[in-house]
Amino acid sequence: MNRKTPIYLTTEIRKIEQLAADFPTLSGLMEKAGLAAAKVARDKLLTNERNKVLILAGPGNNGGDAFVVARYLQEWWFKVTLVFTGTPAELSGDAKNSMDAWLASGGEVLSEIPAKNDWNAVVDGLFGIGLSRNLEGTYYELVNAINHMNLPVLALDIPSGLDSDNGHVCGVAIYATITVTFIGLKAGLLTHQGTEYCGEILLRNLDIDAPTFIKPQSWILDLAYAQRLLPPPRPANNHKGMFGSVGIIGGSTGMMGAALLAGTAALKLGSGRVYIGLIADNAPGVNPAQPELMLRPAHELFKLDHLNCLIIGPGLGMSADAYFWLDCALKSTQSLVLDADALNLISARPKLANTLSNRKADTILTPHAAEAARMLGVSTTAVQNNRMAAIKNLVERFNCYTVLKGAGSICMSPDEKCYINTSGNPGLCSAGTGDVLSGIIGALLAQGLIAENALLLAVYLHGAAADELLEQTGGPVGMTASEIIDTARGLLNQWIYNPQINRSSLDLSLIKTNYYRIHPIDS
Repeated sequence: MNRKTPIYLTTEIRKIEQLAADFPTLSGLMEKAGLAAAKVARDKLLTNERNKVLILAGPGNNGGDAFVVARYLQEWWFKVTLVFTGTPAELSGDAKNSMDAWLASGGEVLSEIPAKNDWNAVVDGLFGIGLSRNLEGTYYELVNAINHMNLPVLALDIPSGLDSDNGHVCGVAIYATITVTFIGLKAGLLTHQGTEYCGEILLRNLDIDAPTFIKPQSWILDLAYAQRLLPPPRPANNHKGMFGSVGIIGGSTGMMGAALLAGTAALKLGSGRVYIGLIADNAPGVNPAQPELMLRPAHELFKLDHLNCLIIGPGLGMSADAYFWLDCALKSTQSLVLDADALNLISARPKLANTLSNRKADTILTPHAAEAARMLGVSTTAVQNNRMAAIKNLVERFNCYTVLKGAGSICMSPDEKCYINTSGNPGLCSAGTGDVLSGIIGALLAQGLIAENALLLAVYLHGAAADELLEQTGGPVGMTASEIIDTARGLLNQWIYNPQINRSSLDLSLIKTNYYRIHPIDS
C-alpha cells in the first residue's frame, strides 16, 4: 500500500537539509534543484528553442537555484535574461559558486528588468521558504511587475512572497503557473492563499527520502488516502440499525434550514436513522421535503439510547435555550460534532469551554477562521496568518479532533497528527455547506468509523463533491449545499462499489485555474 505523502514546516526542511549534508551521495542539492527546475521549465513552459526566459535571482539560496536554472537553459539554447537583486559578497558559498558558474558559461547578470518585454516565460527565484517579512520597496514593485506581465511563471520551491508554513501573502507574492518544490511539500503551498498563488505543484525530492530523516506529523489528504478510510460494502442481509443513528440539535426560529440540511446530509450519506431536535418556536412535526427525518422535541434526543453521535450547532442560535441544550450535549457521553453557533457559544461562555476541554467522549470541532478566532480570543487575520499554529492551539486547548475550514482545510487529531485537504473550491462558500459537512461527519460516525477517519473522509468527500459540481457547471457560482449532498452520495457509492472507474485526478485545468493541482511523485 502506498504510504501517505508528507508535508513539512520550514524548520523541518532545514533540519532535513542539515542531516542530508552528512551523506556524500546527497550532496550538491542546489545543483540538483536547479537542474530539476530547468527541466520543468523546458518541458512545460518553453516549447520552442528560440523561446526567451526572464529569470529572477534573489539574494539567498533561492537565487542560487535560479543561477543553476539559467545555466542549464542557456546550455539548451534558450535565450536567458537574468536579473540578480542581491550582493555577490553576501551570497552563501553554494549560491556564490552557482553565480560564478553562470558567469563562466558566458551568462550576463543584470540589476534590473530591461524595458523590453518579449519573454515567453519567467522563472521566479527571488525568495524561498526562509522569507519571514513583508516584501516592500523594490521587491514589492518587482513582484507586481512580474504579475502584470501576463506570462507563465515557474516558481522555485515556493512563489516569492508566500509564507511557507501558513500560506499567507507577505505583502505581495508571485502568481505562479507552476511551483516546483524541493525535498518535501510545504504546508503553505496547500492552504489559505497558497491555493491561489502556487498553480500546479511539482515535487522533486532531490534523491532525499525525507521521512527517513524526520518522522512526519503532517500529510496531504487526497483521494488515495480518503479511499483507505471508506466504510465496507453493505451486506445483503442488513437492516437500518446496522448503519447507526444520528441526533441533531439546532434549528432555532428562522434557522431551521441549517438543521434540516445537516439531517438530510446525514441521511443521504448512509445513516440508518436521523433524529432532529428543532428548538424553534412552533417547530413542525414533519419535514415534507424529507419525511424520513424524524423531528422530535430536543429533550427526547437525550432519552434515545441508540444514538451513535450527536451534532449540535447548525442553526442553534445564541439564546438561553441554545446554551442549555449545548451544556446538556457537552455533559453527555455521546460522540459530538460541534459546528456554527455551538462554537460561538463556547467562545462566549467560559463554563462551556471548560466542560468541552474535560470531555472524555470523542468530540469533533468544525470552525471556519472567524469561529476559530473567537475560540482562541484572537483576530481572524491572526488565525489566517498562522493557520498551522491556530489549529494546534485549538486541539491543545480543547482536546478535540478539529478541522480548520477554508481553502486547504486543515484537520488535526488530539495526538496532533495533521492533514491538509486537497479537494474543494470556492463553490463551498455558500450558505449551508458547513451544515452539510457536519451531517456527513455524523453519518460516517454512525456507520462505525472512528472519529479521526470520519473527519478526514468527510472533509475530503465534501470538497470532492464540490469539485465534481464545478466540472459539471463550468464554475463555482451558484453552487448550493443541497447539491453537495446528492453529489457526495454519488461519489461515496462510486468509491465503495466502483473504484475501478474512479476519477482520482479530475483534469480541471480549463476551469480550476486558480487552485492547485498536486503531482507529488518525482518524474
